[in-house]
Amino acid sequence: MINSLLASVFVLSGCFFMLLAGLGALRMPDLLMRMHATTKAGALGIGLIMVGVAIHFLDSGVTTRVMAIVLFIILTAPVAAHAIGRAGYFVGVPLWEHMVKDELKGRYDEQTHTLASPPKDETQGGR
Repeated sequence: MINSLLASVFVLSGCFFMLLAGLGALRMPDLLMRMHATTKAGALGIGLIMVGVAIHFLDSGVTTRVMAIVLFIILTAPVAAHAIGRAGYFVGVPLWEHMVKDELKGRYDEQTHTLASPPKDETQGGR
């Protein structure tokens, strides 16, 4: 009984975070913010749902698979979001007009498709 209740709490909270990820994809103003919202909330939501599944079944095989799935999501979701966001930036997807700082502006060479190194900070002794 307590296992079912605990599993339900984890699954429902995971569903809530997945809902937030979907709302973030719909409501955020630009690609970078959408990627951030879906990656963070989506990974947390999937992780919570998988923990609920492991609690529900209480089987070592299922728990091992759940740990592998959660590890895979935690390792791959941020890398995929970074790659998609970077590709979107370089192909010219417009940023939100209220963006405070664009550290890549002027550093990308469209002819060679390379990114220039950031300028050395003089306050740190040129390191």
